[in-house]
Amino acid sequence: MQRIWLANYPAGVPADIDPDLFANTGALLERSFTAFAARPAFAFMGHRTSYAQWGQQSTAFAAYLQSLGLKPGDRVALMMPNVPQYPVAVAAVLRAGLVVVNVNPLYTPRELEHQLKDSGAVAIVILENFAHTLQQVIGHTAVRHVVVASMGETLGFPLGAIVNYVVRHKKRLVPRWSLPGHVRWSHAVRAGAGLTFTAPRIGATDVALLQYTGGTTGVAKGATLTHRNIVANIVQSAAWYAPALKQLPEGTQLNTICALPLYHIFAFTVIMMLSAYEGGMMILIPNPRDLQATLKELAKYELHSFPAVNTLFNGLLNHPDFDRVNWRTLKLCVGGGMAVQEAVAQRWLQRTGCPICEGYGLSETSPSAICNPTDTDRYTGTIGMPLPSTELKLVDDAGNDVPPGQPGEIALRGPQVMRGYWNRPDETAKAFTADGFLRTGDIGVIDDRGYVTIVDRKKDMILVSGFNVYPNEVEGVAVMHPGVLEAAAVGVPDAASGEAVKLFVVKKDPALTEAQLRDFLHEQLTGYKRPKYIEFRTELPKTPVGKILRRELRPPQ
Repeated sequence: MQRIWLANYPAGVPADIDPDLFANTGALLERSFTAFAARPAFAFMGHRTSYAQWGQQSTAFAAYLQSLGLKPGDRVALMMPNVPQYPVAVAAVLRAGLVVVNVNPLYTPRELEHQLKDSGAVAIVILENFAHTLQQVIGHTAVRHVVVASMGETLGFPLGAIVNYVVRHKKRLVPRWSLPGHVRWSHAVRAGAGLTFTAPRIGATDVALLQYTGGTTGVAKGATLTHRNIVANIVQSAAWYAPALKQLPEGTQLNTICALPLYHIFAFTVIMMLSAYEGGMMILIPNPRDLQATLKELAKYELHSFPAVNTLFNGLLNHPDFDRVNWRTLKLCVGGGMAVQEAVAQRWLQRTGCPICEGYGLSETSPSAICNPTDTDRYTGTIGMPLPSTELKLVDDAGNDVPPGQPGEIALRGPQVMRGYWNRPDETAKAFTADGFLRTGDIGVIDDRGYVTIVDRKKDMILVSGFNVYPNEVEGVAVMHPGVLEAAAVGVPDAASGEAVKLFVVKKDPALTEAQLRDFLHEQLTGYKRPKYIEFRTELPKTPVGKILRRELRPPQ
């Protein structure tokens, strides 16, 4: 397909970017540590860390990792919310030529064990709040080095001690744990400061990140993202956001709200890495579900950029403290991860003066691939146009091109598209067309201006607040319960999260109760995967060969 969208690009946005602007992500970060040394890089609970400090701390931690015998290509898991240790650990791992494995800290032991074993991670940095989960599975993994962080340890005395006391003893957010041989974060950084970091040779096509995503089989697999993939997506995003951000007065440092979790690819690239590239400051929000605390923190800053999901925009709008924040300094709001609802977009524009630009991407595309122009002043109902250096076509089931105006599966090619799935050549082969386009599983239509609208989803994936939930995984866990004969999971509309999981169950044990099943699922599935609704049935609809027909269980459109 010809790139018909280029004719409708905002003024100044290039058709193509240079994906080799930096040799690797470490080079990008090191440039920022020097060029913006005196500027704050991120803020957490009122405490600011400068770019120079970010560079010094990441150098020390990188040296510590090297002292453990870790070699380029080794995988290091990071299992933390948005705390200062996260960006420091990321920079250290990338600069040492190691591979970041992002881990959702709310994972159950089953989910964590799968990801650690699949990635082959040999080290992990984990917040103490979640150490009890690791304790249950570490013996079944290749992890041999554990660094444990705490919520307050980077905040200095007395604030850090107060925060840790409240987290551990008042709020009781740190269950008892034991990980023999672990090292505390602060000790590791101090030890590394006395060592010499030796920068390795890192190629653009070396692996930077394993970003785990579900599959149609329900088994999470790692999207293998190279340094070039990440650099390309940073530069693409910077070019696309420029029309909005050039409205900032000259000399103003870009302040970006980081309420999305950094272990999610959207925040990893579009907030943390892009902010570093721009010399901006991230405002780290460790628990965005606590809307009152989030709004209290945001009220302290002048805000310029806010990438988020529809759920968060909507939650903030409906909170009584919303107007305590000065939203009028916002220049850019990007909605991703899930569809932005028109009612939310209209209310957000009315209350803040800043439109939400809806975009689209995948873990497999680092993530940004398509987005509405950032100089827009309205809700389009589309996901926008492909970013610079991104090719798009629509294909049918056989891989044949579909003409504009007709629905087809969105397929993407560009420098931000992953190398493939980690250690899964068969899955990788199925994901790409013969000419190298990634098949997204989403059905779209493109109009004559180059704007893309999603009309359906080829896969049975359920999208809950921007997180992918795969029915096979939920069903597979449900039938592990001895009282369950069969199960089927589908997505149903939900005002708060876009979609919610509904589980249909045929009992094996007539005495099984919904409460018993919920307790079981709670132990096996992280929060967003847990069914919001459970319905017991005597039988499930099936094909003549016995395959469960999920489509007959979904509510009518």
